[in-house]
Amino acid sequence: MMLKKYAAAAASDIRRLLPAKRLLSILAGTAVISFGIYNIHRRTNITEGGIFGMLLLLNHWFGLSASLLSPILDFCCYLLGFRFLGRDFLKLSVFASVCLAGFFRLWELIPPLLPDLSASPLTAAILGSLFVGIGSGLIVRQGASGSGDDALALVLSRLMRCRISRAYLITDLSVLALSLSYIPLSRIAYSLVTVILSSLLIDFVQNFGRKAKTEASSP
Repeated sequence: MMLKKYAAAAASDIRRLLPAKRLLSILAGTAVISFGIYNIHRRTNITEGGIFGMLLLLNHWFGLSASLLSPILDFCCYLLGFRFLGRDFLKLSVFASVCLAGFFRLWELIPPLLPDLSASPLTAAILGSLFVGIGSGLIVRQGASGSGDDALALVLSRLMRCRISRAYLITDLSVLALSLSYIPLSRIAYSLVTVILSSLLIDFVQNFGRKAKTEASSP
C-alpha cells in the first residue's frame, strides 16, 4: 500500500515536471548537443569549454567514454547547483544528464553521420557552436541543465549578477587553457570561436521571445 502511494506521488511529480513541451525540448536539446560533439568536436580536435571540453580532454588522455563520464561530472556540478537552483532544477537536470548520456551511447554505436571537417577548422568551429549553443539553450530555457557546466554557469550568473553568456566564458576559458595539453594553439583559437559563439547562442535561445512577452504583459 505504501509502495503504491509513493509510486503515485512519483508519477504525479513526473507529470508536473515534464509536460510534453518541456520533455520534447530536453530530448531535442540533448540529442543536438551530443550529435555535434560526437560528429564534429571529437573528430576535428576543436574542443568546447566546461564539462563538454572536459569530456573531450579525458577521452583523449584516458580513453574514457563520454557516456560514462558525462553523468559523473554532471552530478558533481549539480551538487553545487542544488543549493542555489532548487530541487526541481536538480530533478530536471538529472533527467537531462541521463538523456545526454543515452544519446552519446547511441552515436557511439553508429558510424559518424557528418563528413570529417578536420581540414576546415573554421567551418567545424562555427557548425559545432550551433549544435552546442542551440541544444544547450533549449534545455536551459526549460529550467534545467544539459550538463554540469550549464549548472555552474547558472550559479555564477546568479552570484555575479551577470548575463549567462559571461558566466559561460569564465568556465569555458578555464577548460580551454587545460586543453592546450593536447590541442595545438592554432586549434585552440578555433575552439575559442566555438566557445564564444555557443555561449552567445545559449543566451539568445534561452531569452528568445521572453522580453517581448514580458513587455506585452506589462500594464
